[in-house]
Amino acid sequence: MSEAETQPAEISEPMDTGDKEEFFHPETGEKISKNAFKKLQKAPKKEKKEKPAPVPAGEKKDKKEKAGKVAEEICTDATPKGQFKRIEDAFPAAYQPRYVEAAWNSWWEESKFYQPDVAKGQEVGEDGRFVMVIPPPNVTGSLHLGHALTNAIQDTLTRWHRMNGKVTLWVPGVDHAGIATQSVVEKQLKKLEGKSRHDLGREEFVKKVWEWKETYGNRICNQIRSLGASVDWSREAFTMDANLSTAVTEAFCRFFEDGLLYRDTRLVNWSCSLKSAISDIEVDHIDLEGRTFLAVPNHKLRATYEFGMITSFAYKVAPECARTEGEEVVVATTRLETMLGDSAVAVHPEDPRYTHLHGKFLVHPFLDRRIPIVTDGELVDMSFGTGAVKVTPAHDPNDYLCGKRNNLEFMTVLTDDGRIAANGGQFAGMMRYDARIEMEKALDGLGLLRGKEVNKMRLGVCSRSGDIIEPMLTPQWYVNCTTMAKRAADSVRNGELKIVPAIHEQTWFNWLDNSRDWCVSRQLWWGHRIPAYFARLPGEDTVNKDQTDPANGNRWFVARSREAALTKAAQALGVSESDITLSQDEDVLDTWFSSGLFPFSVFAWPNNTEDLKAFFPTTLLETGVDILFFWVARMVMMSLHLTDLLPFKTVYLHAMVRDKNGRKMSKSTGNVIDPMEVIHGCLLSDLLKKIDEGNLPEKEVVKAKAAQTLDFPDGIPECGADALRFGLLAYTVQGRDVNLDIKRVVGYRQFCNKIWNAFKFTLTYIKGFEPFAGMDQYILQSALAQPREKWIISRLNATIGEVDTAIATYLFGNATSALHSFFLYDVCDVYLEVCKPVFNDQSEGNAEQVRITQATLYLVLETFLRLAHPFMPFLTEELWQRLPLRQLVNSSKSIMIAAYPAMVENWTDATAEKNVGLVQNAIHGARSLRADYKIANHIKGDFYFRTE
Repeated sequence: MSEAETQPAEISEPMDTGDKEEFFHPETGEKISKNAFKKLQKAPKKEKKEKPAPVPAGEKKDKKEKAGKVAEEICTDATPKGQFKRIEDAFPAAYQPRYVEAAWNSWWEESKFYQPDVAKGQEVGEDGRFVMVIPPPNVTGSLHLGHALTNAIQDTLTRWHRMNGKVTLWVPGVDHAGIATQSVVEKQLKKLEGKSRHDLGREEFVKKVWEWKETYGNRICNQIRSLGASVDWSREAFTMDANLSTAVTEAFCRFFEDGLLYRDTRLVNWSCSLKSAISDIEVDHIDLEGRTFLAVPNHKLRATYEFGMITSFAYKVAPECARTEGEEVVVATTRLETMLGDSAVAVHPEDPRYTHLHGKFLVHPFLDRRIPIVTDGELVDMSFGTGAVKVTPAHDPNDYLCGKRNNLEFMTVLTDDGRIAANGGQFAGMMRYDARIEMEKALDGLGLLRGKEVNKMRLGVCSRSGDIIEPMLTPQWYVNCTTMAKRAADSVRNGELKIVPAIHEQTWFNWLDNSRDWCVSRQLWWGHRIPAYFARLPGEDTVNKDQTDPANGNRWFVARSREAALTKAAQALGVSESDITLSQDEDVLDTWFSSGLFPFSVFAWPNNTEDLKAFFPTTLLETGVDILFFWVARMVMMSLHLTDLLPFKTVYLHAMVRDKNGRKMSKSTGNVIDPMEVIHGCLLSDLLKKIDEGNLPEKEVVKAKAAQTLDFPDGIPECGADALRFGLLAYTVQGRDVNLDIKRVVGYRQFCNKIWNAFKFTLTYIKGFEPFAGMDQYILQSALAQPREKWIISRLNATIGEVDTAIATYLFGNATSALHSFFLYDVCDVYLEVCKPVFNDQSEGNAEQVRITQATLYLVLETFLRLAHPFMPFLTEELWQRLPLRQLVNSSKSIMIAAYPAMVENWTDATAEKNVGLVQNAIHGARSLRADYKIANHIKGDFYFRTE
């Protein structure tokens, strides 16, 4: 058997639809032969050749174009905003993402494809609709690759459900981001006007924040648009909008009225720089292996302070309690300054070394007070160190519990801004780490310093200010989460709420089964001000009626308005309203409080609006696993309590996006890649400039620059949103972090180019062809249909099934793999090649065969574009709209509202797949032999096959 006889048609070389062997007319974009192209090259030029633009400093010059190639003409789009794209103006010879992605978004929005029918949403019920709210990014933020992955997943799901005929709504929004936004505006105010927020006062400062929000706050929304997110922008929400603020006030009041919200004085994470409590998620941690010097905000300029050491010092036993003269107890601490707040030294009750000192006293070296020795088996490990532990209940979580158990005094020795308080004796007024240095000197001078040792430790650092976190005892508002947490945990246990991947269920249970009360107050000016009012009577002021004193707790009144609070206060205190002076709490609510209401506050809850009836509960919550506790759990708890409904039925948690080496992407390591840098491309010099403009230490700058130069020696090429989306989705394997190599995204940009060129190739062979309804059955039932047609349609059917199942089960990596494999290896490498001999046969008797092949090409390409649309919205819309006479088979105005492909029973042909598979194996074997024996492709040869 000869080589030719083993193939369904002559395949001398696999078609390369990249741009290596295909040639197009530089003006018309039509495919032309190589010889014709060469003639064009030799023809005299009409215009003077322009000199190439200078290469930016630090950038490599592009390699010289290969012979036979011309510089690609860059196409631009001139479509007026909101109008259908003027695709007739240009048809680039090769894929140009910037051109392809132009105009479609504004047309989609103007056409209201993203907006659902509210009445229909109510009519079809939960099973007939798909509703999501976006995890609202911070208004101060800029997109990072985690956002890009979130949007790629959510938009793929939204477009898939929309094409499957569901009433679809994806609600966008941004979070006011209390701490983050206030920090940004404060820094700007200091830089531009040399003022602090206190110089302006609360009202003027909040005005400044709103001005900043209006100027800069839409940046991240515009970036989301660049990704092609099909959110309903008419419903864009901001957590400080009036209707969302009403929901926040209502929720706070209901929690209070239900006995779940209360005020108490407890330990919190305190940022002295921000002068506020912060949540656990806003605390970063740095691990110190030993002695380390760090700069601390609000301390001496250019000074660094010592950490990673443990200091031992002695407390002298009170003379009347001492067994011997000069008897002492040695304790050790990594936070020497807190010894000013020591209210006891604890020992283990069974430690024989201290039995004689139980109930005795020690003398404080700097303050006029005595310190009791208490026994505490929970706090003290008698085998560690000296077996004696200093106890500072107001500044340490473990000491706080010890203080509660032993009824100790709680002494706060730090001010809000981190200075030693007035009760700190000779150290009062010093910044805490300056005081640490002075205390060490003073202890040494008194002969009480017993040494210092290296000590591994973990420091909590405020993610917003970089300040070292202090545990501080302050009055705050708390929500009792016990019953709500149990209900949220049970919703997963009984199957009402599904978490995907299921491996995260145990984490859910661990947190909710051991939940603590939630501190919801923050000492900020930007945010939802707490609707609680402190009442004073005539003659009372902030001194004799202090609102921070727990004894005055009965003077706090929670209400939906100042007027309602005044009425409540008058009734409770038995006086007339005119005798009462109300002061609203200065604090604002934790940002997560308003975010926790987002799935229903965006629909104007507590009002029973048409939107609330139509779109709540939502269908799915998709977000990162890192905020499972802070946001997801709180949404579930708050929704169950306030609406008696789950806010969504499924939670899909995507993994963290890391760099290709598995490192977390963070500003501190200089490896953050902005999605816009991938979409539009970025010079190496710009990547390095971004590192210079950051806040990295000099050594880290050098390392970060070296890494970026190694990874992107030529910068990042323009990839486009479709390639970025497809690349991110290709990485998603449930349960694994995404170690993203940008070069793989560049590879998917080439895949987009492959699709583009295959489309142009197809157009050259379907000129004059009129598509018609029922093409698939015409092809399959024709006596002239060849195995190649039946095979490619069968492969298309299998791919439809794979992709549909993968999306339904959140296996996006499987879906992208199926799409990529089908188009690259089945369509381009095989089917387009075997079509060529058919089209090259111009004989009259071949006309019907040509029509069948044209119909198959049209069917496969049109179906594939719809199949790939949720993943690559721009490219698929561009090409789908360019399909000749497409309205004859699909009258949808846009591909995004066209029907999603479904499997057709008689498309599957196992015999055709098996037979073509055998041919493919034979071809592969023949090519392998050619390669093994180095036989050039132009040399014809005979190959012999033995069959069993």
